[in-house]
Amino acid sequence: MDFEVSDNAAEHRYEIRVDGEKAGFAYYRLGGDTVTFTHTEVEPQYEGQGVGSKLANGALTLAKDAGLSIIAQCPFIAAYIKRHPELA
Repeated sequence: MDFEVSDNAAEHRYEIRVDGEKAGFAYYRLGGDTVTFTHTEVEPQYEGQGVGSKLANGALTLAKDAGLSIIAQCPFIAAYIKRHPELA
């Protein structure tokens, strides 16, 4: 499977595409130089395939590369950061 994570700033969410199809979203609020992740969802047909982890990794990497501080209100993103503190 081919994964691509991108920032859809107009919709306030990071999106993951799997083989070109939208497979999930990580919603956020942006305030200054801080991004607050609020909710993450993966389409049912992609659950259990590691898509959520790829989305979290990609979204956190994009935010970090943009110089943003991260706040994880979303339980999924918070759990991912606990397992991968280098992305916090």
